Order: sequence, then structure tokens, then C-alpha cells
Amino acid sequence: MTETRNGSWPAGIDAGFERLVTGQVRDDAERARLRRLVGVLLATPFVVVPAVLPAFAALVSGPVLMAAACAIFALAWMGAAIVAATGNRSFVEPVALSVAVVAISVAIAGSGGIVTPAALLAAALVFEPWWISSSRKRAVTGAAAACGTFVLSAAVAPHFTQSWLSLSAWGWLAPCLYIALTIPRLAVADRSAQIEEGKVPGLDGRFDAPVISLSRSGEITDATKAAGKLFGLTGGLLVGRSLFERVHVADRIALVNALADFENDKDTAATELKIRVRDDRVSHGGERFVPVAFDLLHVSRAEGLITLFVRDISDVMRMRDELAEARHASDSIEVAKSRFLAAVSHELRTPLNAIIGFSDMMLNDLAGSLADRQREYVGMISQSGHHLLSVVNAILDVSRIEAGTYGIRPEPFTVTDAVELCGSMMAQQAAAQDLELSVTVRPGVREMIADRRAVQQIIINLLTNAIKFTPAGGAVSLDVYRHGEEVCFAVTDNGIGIASDDLSKLGQPFTQLSNDVSRQFEGAGLGLSLVKGLVALHGGSLEISSTLGEGTEVKVALPLEGPRPNSQDADGAAPAGAVAEVPRVRFEDEKIRKTA
Repeated sequence: MTETRNGSWPAGIDAGFERLVTGQVRDDAERARLRRLVGVLLATPFVVVPAVLPAFAALVSGPVLMAAACAIFALAWMGAAIVAATGNRSFVEPVALSVAVVAISVAIAGSGGIVTPAALLAAALVFEPWWISSSRKRAVTGAAAACGTFVLSAAVAPHFTQSWLSLSAWGWLAPCLYIALTIPRLAVADRSAQIEEGKVPGLDGRFDAPVISLSRSGEITDATKAAGKLFGLTGGLLVGRSLFERVHVADRIALVNALADFENDKDTAATELKIRVRDDRVSHGGERFVPVAFDLLHVSRAEGLITLFVRDISDVMRMRDELAEARHASDSIEVAKSRFLAAVSHELRTPLNAIIGFSDMMLNDLAGSLADRQREYVGMISQSGHHLLSVVNAILDVSRIEAGTYGIRPEPFTVTDAVELCGSMMAQQAAAQDLELSVTVRPGVREMIADRRAVQQIIINLLTNAIKFTPAGGAVSLDVYRHGEEVCFAVTDNGIGIASDDLSKLGQPFTQLSNDVSRQFEGAGLGLSLVKGLVALHGGSLEISSTLGEGTEVKVALPLEGPRPNSQDADGAAPAGAVAEVPRVRFEDEKIRKTA
């Protein structure tokens, strides 16, 4: 059972006695008995010394009296140390009761008999055994000891000289000291009973979960049983201690900042720390560190208390570690994949260049004239070689973008010239498929800073996709305009369109839509992923909106002043012609804004 301290000094002293008891004792009831016995043994000399030694004042000298006082303190405190260290009261308790009987008998006999104030101390022999053990049987034993005290005092009374002690106020000192030490204990016991009965709102009465209450200084003022179980301690051992004692030294600054944020009503997430908990299964010191999270429940400024919910996040941390390992393994696989694709692509380009070169020579009759059928076959070889080479080049570009080795070279260029060149290159392909291709550059768009080759690649890939997926008789348009500090390239078609469920698949390398209409068209699924990567390298955005059967619009927005490199000049702008250092682009992480 835990007790709310709330700045009560008697309860604080009681908590101190609790901390003296060895942690090997886990039973709360037995710990309470040991705590009370330790407290009684530590306080007893302050009552016994002024009660007993004056009886010997006329018989022995001052130094002897001083030595006797020191012996009484030493014996009582030695008994408290034995109880605290061993957690065993079976020997010390009866010995202490016997010594108390003798001491009170001497005090009564030396002060003048049972009619003196010292006789009131006999009540302690009844109260203390009951107080320590909360047992009627022990109270009866104490009552018998009290009766024995009166008999013994009458027997030894003739050996003492009755003098000033029986008539002076000094005789009231010991009883008054005892009463002064008893009243605070009764107050603490009463409050503990009220908490246990639910009359005083302790944390245990309100929460079954691990909850602690802290003072401004970080002292634990209250704790539930579940919190004690989490810390591996009973509530009494936890209460009254500073939370900083249990927190890993590397996390104490974080705890200070968290408590300050909690008290200042700052919107903070759960604070994750490592706390020291007791675990008997651990060989070295019986303690280990456990990751926990503190969530704010309540702040009471009037009482200066912060109530926190404590969560054991060992499983969460373990899953985080597993996730980090899985991510690392995934990254390793991605690097291996990129290296594989790059190596294979490089190996393919050499024979492809030979195939394309020799087929072009044959088509131009450099190796002799060809028959019509031969020329047709050689033309197909050349066309297939060019197509395969474009796929290989696209694979290389995507791999370099993923690996972070694709360097872009921003420089000023005229947007109109670049767009018109792309339009003229795609005009023949559009005408071959009986499509209307229109290219419009609106007024206000002149120059921009970007990698011209990459921008042209973006436009060509978007137009190629639009032409590829638009049936004959359709229309494809490229609209270029300025929007704020961005240049927008919008490619629109009235082709087959894209289903809303398929929009999330766009932009992944080697991914093509699986509907029956789209699969009629060739391609490796690299065009849009390459566009996505180039746009990300420029710090731009890509937005796709489409309706199945009605068409698609793809809009790319690139910064007018170019991407911001890591190395900038004094003006903060990218130096013309400088290769921009850009991070790796993970195609599964980069988001495309998609609207149906």
C-alpha cells in the first residue's frame, strides 16, 4: 500500500524508514511491520535516556552517565540496523521488549513509584507491540509486560534514592517526548487508512495502471502498485525517492526538459527514457535498465505535482530495432539491385552499339546493297536495337537517381527553345498515330534555371506516354506557364485514362498498369519513374489527375530559380553550370499527388 506524501514531514520520515528496510522483503505487510520496528528502535533512545539516567544521577558520576547514554543509543540503533539489513525481526523484537520492560521499571522506581509521570511509559509496552505488528495477540503480550513492569519497579525501588526527580518537572520530560513522537505516527497511520478505504484520493484508488506523481524537484510523491511492479520495487520503496535516481544518466537532461514542458503546458509527445529496475534474475547487482515512456496525465500547480502514466516500451523498442534491421537489409538489397542493373546495363550497351552501328551501315549500303526483304529485316534489327538501348539508358538513369549519383547541372536556358525542340521531336510520332499535338508556351515564361537536358527528358517522357496511351484521332497538348516562382509543364490527353485504384501504382520502376487496354502498349514502365526522380532532384512536384476512359493530365512544377544545392554562393542561388549535390531518391518514399 502506497502513501501520498504531499510534503507531509511525518510521512516523509516514515518513507525514510521504509527505504532503510532491505529490498529483499517484497511482502507489503511485512515491510510495513519492519518499517515501524525500525522507526521505534531509532526513536526509543530519545525517550529512554531522559527517563532512566536521572534515576542513577545520585549513584554514579557524570562520565558514567554519558557512557550509559551512548550505550543505549548504540544498542537501540544496532538493533534497527540488524532489522533493516536482514529483514528479520524474530530476535530483535522480543529482546527490545525485554530491555524496554527493564528500562521502564528502573525509570518508575527511580522517579518515586507508580504515582509518578514515569508510570505513564508503561502504556508504551502495550501500544508499541500492537503498533508494530497490528496484532491483538502482541497487544496482550505488551499488557502482560506492562504489569510485569510495575512488579519489577516495586522490587528494585529500595535500591534508588528518591530525590528531586519525583517532585520536579523533569519527570514529565520522557512521557511528553513519547507523546510528541506518537502523535505524528498516528496521523500517518490515519491517512494511510483513509487512502486504503478510499476516503483520500490516492493513486491506487484511481488507477490500476503504472502511474506516479512527482513533485517539482522530481521526487516521487505517490505511486500505484502497478508502478512499483514495473520498477521492481514495492510502492513504499518507490515513494519518497527522486525519479532521477532511477533514470539512466544519459536521459536525465531529457527528463528535466520533459518535466519543464509538462509544467508549462507545452504540447509534448511521450518522453522515452531508460529507467533502472530491480530484477532478481539479473546476476550483476540484480538491476537492469528498461525503456519506458512517460505520458502526462495531470498537472496540479496548487500542490506542485505532476501525474504521469508510465508505459513499458520494451516490445516497441524491440520492434523498432527489428524494423531498423529490416530497413538496413532492404537498403542493402536496393544497393545490390542498383549495382546489378548498372552492371548489366553497361554490359548490354557495348553489343547494342555494335548491333545498331552495323545495322545502320547495312541500311546505308556501306557493306553492299541489300534486297528489299533483307533491308526490311535489317531495319527491324536497327529499330529493336534503338528501342533496347533507350530502355538500357533509362535503367541506368533510374539506378543512378536511386543511388544518388545522378548529378544535375542547373543553368539558365530559354524555356521556349527547349519546349519547341521537344515538340518537334514528338510531332512525327504523334502524326504516325494520327494524333493532334499542340504545344503552347504562355507569355511570362522566358528563362529558368534547371538542367536543360533533364527538363527536356521530362517533357519527352510525358509526351511519349500521352501519345502511347491515346487512340488514333485523339489529341495531346503541352501547356507551359508560370505559377508564382514555379514553371509548370502540363501534358493533357484524351486517351484511355487511369482508374483511381491504379493511381497509387504510378511512378514505381518497372511498373505498368495491368488493365487489358493498357497492356496493349509496349514499354518497360520506366518513363514516369524517371520523370518522378528528375522532378525530385529539382525540388519540384508532380501531380496526376485522370479519369478512366476520358484522359489524363500530368502536371510538373519546377522552381523557376533552380534547385538549391548544398554549396551555395553568397546570394544563396545555385551557381550557373554547377553540379547540384542531391540526396538519393527512394521511389517508394517520394509521393506523387494523385487526384481521380
